[in-house]
This record gives sequence, structure tokens and C-alpha cells, in this order.
Amino acid sequence: MTEPARYPTVGVFVRSIAKLPGLKVLLGAERVVVRPSAAEAASLDAVIGWGHKPTARAAREYAERHGRPYVALEDGFLRSVGVAREERALSLLVDDLGIYYDARAPSRLEMLLAASGEAEDPLADAALLERARHCRRRIVEAALSKYNHAPERLPSDLDDGRPFVVVADQTFEDASVEQGLAGAESFTSMLDAALAEHPGLRVVVKAHPATLSGKKRGYLGGQRRSGRSVSERVRLLTEDIAPQSLLRAAVHVYVCTSQLGFDALIAGKPVSCFGVPFYAGWGMTDDRVAVPRRGKRRNVDELVAAALLLYSRYWHPITERASTAEEVIEHLALQRGILRENSRAFYCFGFSAWKRPFVRRYLAAPTGSIHFARSRERAIALGLGRDSVAVAWSSRADAELTGFAAERGASLWRMEDGFLRSVGLGSDFTAPGSLVLDRNGIYYDPARPSDLETLLAERSFSDEELGRAARLRALIVEAGIAKYNLASTRPLRRNAPSGRRALLVVGQVEDDASVIYGSPAVKSNRELLQAVRRREPEAYLLYKPHPEVLSGNRRGAPANEYFGLWDELVEHAPVDQCLRIVDEVHTMTSLFGFEALLREVPVVTYGQPFYAGWGLTRDVSPPPRRSKTLSLDALVAAALIEYPRYYSFRAGAFCTAEDMVFELAERAARTRARATRRFGIFRRLHGLALSATEWARAR
Repeated sequence: MTEPARYPTVGVFVRSIAKLPGLKVLLGAERVVVRPSAAEAASLDAVIGWGHKPTARAAREYAERHGRPYVALEDGFLRSVGVAREERALSLLVDDLGIYYDARAPSRLEMLLAASGEAEDPLADAALLERARHCRRRIVEAALSKYNHAPERLPSDLDDGRPFVVVADQTFEDASVEQGLAGAESFTSMLDAALAEHPGLRVVVKAHPATLSGKKRGYLGGQRRSGRSVSERVRLLTEDIAPQSLLRAAVHVYVCTSQLGFDALIAGKPVSCFGVPFYAGWGMTDDRVAVPRRGKRRNVDELVAAALLLYSRYWHPITERASTAEEVIEHLALQRGILRENSRAFYCFGFSAWKRPFVRRYLAAPTGSIHFARSRERAIALGLGRDSVAVAWSSRADAELTGFAAERGASLWRMEDGFLRSVGLGSDFTAPGSLVLDRNGIYYDPARPSDLETLLAERSFSDEELGRAARLRALIVEAGIAKYNLASTRPLRRNAPSGRRALLVVGQVEDDASVIYGSPAVKSNRELLQAVRRREPEAYLLYKPHPEVLSGNRRGAPANEYFGLWDELVEHAPVDQCLRIVDEVHTMTSLFGFEALLREVPVVTYGQPFYAGWGLTRDVSPPPRRSKTLSLDALVAAALIEYPRYYSFRAGAFCTAEDMVFELAERAARTRARATRRFGIFRRLHGLALSATEWARAR
């Protein structure tokens, strides 16, 4: 497969283009020169501009004047979640011949489809076509298109099982209309044809998203049709609906040059074209405008391979690196799935001011609402009722709130930190990179099943899902990632005498809900140390206090009060360092036990954490409901992939567990580097101070 062209040094005449996230990555550029002078022309590999639009005129004229290649850029066919121009585009089209929507001259996409002058057809690759089929399937399943913010639910009058025809409107005087050999009369002819050719069906005119947002006007939006029988059949769709959702019930789609026609072909729907979009003229569409240059017959898989896999370039918002169509499809599918879950009215109780901004991020959706209520009366005044969702931090979801939600006909979701949280403590007001929203209980309370326990007890994971979990676990171990990822500059060594087993005893915050609810028999760090010493009298015990107790943010006895119960105190060492020097971990309910399992270190539990009772740990008080034997990868699949939500505040998007590991590892590395620099500066200053003292003494 041909590698995309690279342009090490590019000139640009519009500053907003120079600031595009991922521009250098996608162009292979090392330098972007804004408004290059005549003297700089010889150093440019290309001059870039936005398509063939008027804003690109200066760039095109400069390129022609100085004999440099002009390269047109455009948003890709899988652009982003929303329509806002400031939202990061995840795909970019880079065309050194023309641009895909300009049918007056060839584009790089047209040349791919025509295979003109190619010794070998680039679309004859079986592996490439299999990728295209996979992409088609996932796009339809996830209801994806260029923009992906719109809800999937049809208006009630269209969601009645009766078929209809779709006519795609576009923004007035858009470049793709004129350069696609269409005009205002084309839209009128298109609507007339849809009505005449489907006399018994409703005709749904779908407005462009930019028209719905009020930024632009369309061709058909305000048109009045004469004749009562005709006008009653036309339904102007002013609601914003995901295109694939609309296409599921459509029997035919009419377009001028809209991308909706491409979406329809992906969905397997017949398409009639009243202009010349990039997908017309290849034998897949009913073309009402002749396209003399296009004579080769192509199928939809070849079209998708050309447009999405070869022509488009992709940029991943989490890694900020070049990406693939498949990765961007999965990223957009994840956003759409969570936005669908969030399309409801949330009433949040008991959240402190510092938590509210990140709670809003996790619950936001274009068609949802979020209300923070200080009291039940306030929630009622704000509209809490049937089908609403009450949300509370898990430790505040008491019986009173549970009863109140039930009385109002509302659900109650419990929110809690996820297991891959942050670089820094929550008690230091560090926003979490993951949260769980549990509809039935919460993972640390074994008194009743949580969503996580139900997943573990009832779900059978496929080989593909277990394989992903195994790769995620390896990634976590390799990156040294844990829940908090605190920086440490001190290496840890094994000090246990030869012949004695080294056991790590993990301290916890004793008034934490996970201890109160999850450890009925052993309820304090002293009791835990005593129980381990009784169980393992000959072992060498390392005691690690909880980091929030060490920081002073949470209450807890100093580790020195337990002197004599432990042999070695391990305070600030990271999880992975601790686990390298011990033979076993003993804990009440700490997540440290789960992190030990990820590294295949044996674990003994004295409480009933979520990972106990599945045959992976030795349990002093086994949870009575849990009798299923699980693999470690099944535990990882449920606890780290299915149960939590992950959010990248840097990218402003939901992300996968793998993305979060990448981001946490990157942030932790920066934090460690800063800590190392500070430690180095301290050592140098300390050395200078000692030198000055010695000099003074010598005087």
C-alpha cells in the first residue's frame, strides 16, 4: 500500500489552519511557516489551504507564482463528535491534485477510484477490502457519520414502522454544491423527483447540521410547496437525528452532493444523485447528472476503502499521534455510546464544589440535563420525577436518599472513583480519569450485588474480550500504573532475611466506606497487622500506610503506633516497586490487592473486596454469594473495561482503559521527571551549603 505523501516544510496563509491539532503529525511536517515571504518559497515542500474555498485564494496564488505545489486540506468523512469548528477534527483529507467535492477536475480520491495510470489497482487488495467491510459494519452498528452528536431516536411521527424517502438538504451556496455541478434548481428538481417517484410514501427533508444550529441556511428549509396533497407528504426534519438512525427506516435517499449519500451507500440504501458527489459515476448510484471522466465500476467496499482507508488521514486525540480509521471509528463509537447513556435528566446530590466540574463532564450529553440540588425539595422544584436519575457519591447514597428516589419514580446511581484514577490523590482535589456509575449497589459493599458483581457472576466473556483484557493487563504492568501513580525518587530493595517470606500488609483509611462495609471481621490497620502476624508468625512483614493518611488528608494513626507489629515500613514507594520485593499481599479490602493480582502476586483478603471470592485470592471471610471461578482476564475485563467510564480532560473526550493507561503513564513520567529535577536541585543546594559550612570552618 502506498504511504501518504509527507511535506516536511509547509507554508500557510490562514493562522487557524496552522493551529489545527495534529496538523504536523498528519502532514509529516516539521515546520509550518505562516505567511511565507517570497524568499522562503524555495524552502517549502508545499503550500496548504482549505480546499478550493475563497479563503485559500492567497495560498493558491502564492503556490502558482512561486512554482510550489498547492495541497488542499478538508475535514474528513469521520470528523468529530460535534459540529463546532473549534472541536478537534479527528480526520483530515490531504489532496495534491484537487479536492473530493470538486467534480470539475480530478482529485486524489477520484484517481484512487479510477485507478488511472496505476500499474496495479490500489483497491484490489483483499486485506484492505476486509478492513473496509469491517469499517462499514461498525459505522452502521454505532450510527456514525461525519458529525456524531445527534441522538439516535427518531421523532414519534417517523418512528411508526412506515417507510419513507429521505431528501438531503445542504447549506446555501456551499462550495460542494457549486463545484459538484449543482445549484438551487437541483434541489427543487430533486424534491419533485422524490415525490413523483414514490407517490405513496412520505418524503423527509433532512436539514444540514449547520442549518439546524442556526449558523447557515439551507436550500429546502423554507420552501413552500403548492398543492395540499403534495405538502402534506413532505416532512421537514428540523430535529437533529443521527443519519444512520434515519437511514434504517428509509427506502431511498436523494442527494445533490451531501455526505448523506455516502452514509446511505454504507448502509446499503439506494441513492439518487442530482449533483456529482465523489461517490457518483462509479455504478453504485442513480446519477441524474453525467460524469464523463468516471467510467470504472466500483462497489461500496471499494468506495469505503478508497475514501476512509486510503484518502483520509487520522489523528488520535488521546495519544496525539497518527491513527487509523478503525481506531477513530471505535473512539467515536465510544463517545456516541456514552452520550446515549447520558441522554436523560440527572439530579446530583451532595457534591462538593470542586467535584461538580468533572461530574458535569462525565454526565454531559446534548440531549440531557444536569442539576445539582442541595436538598430534596430543591430537586423536586428543578423537576425530579419519573424517569429522572438521582446521582450521589456512593458514601452519601443513604437509605433516606434511596427511599426518596423510589418515591419520586427516579433511579438512583451511585458514583465512585474508578480503579485507574489519576496522578495524584483525590483528597488533593485531583480530578479522576475514571469513575463508576453503579445502578444497583457499589463495588466495595458486599451486602448487595453491584453492577460489577453481576457482571462477574453472569457475563461470559468472549476470547476476543479476554485477549483484550490480557493485553491491557500487560500494558498496566509494563507502564507501572496503579490507582494514584504518586511520584517517588527512592528505589526500593528487598530487605527480608534469607529464608523468611516477605509479606506486604496494606494499610487503609479506617473510616473509609470500603472498610466499614467491606470488612466485617477486621476493621482497623492494627487488627489487620495482628491477624497477619498470628497467621504468619515467621514472615517478614512490610507495612504500607495508605497514601491519603501519609499526606495528612485523611484520618489515621501514625505507622509508628504499630511498631513491633511490622518489620519494615514502606511509605512512599510506588505499587509496582513494592510488589517486586514481596511474596504475598495481605489486605482488608484495598485496591492494592487487585493491583497485586494484575502482577500475579498472591493475595490474602481479610474483608470482602470486589476481587475476592472468585478463586483468585485466599479469603479469610469469603463472600457468601460468590461461587463462580473466574480467570484473571475475566476479572480485568469486567473491572477495568466494562464497569468504569474513562475521561481524558486533556482531549475533552471519553476514552478507553488503554487510552487512560497511556495518559497516566505519560503524566506520571512528567511528574517523576519534575520530582527528580527538584531532588537534584535540592542535592546541589545541600552540597553548596555543606561546602560553605566547611569553608567557614576552615576560615
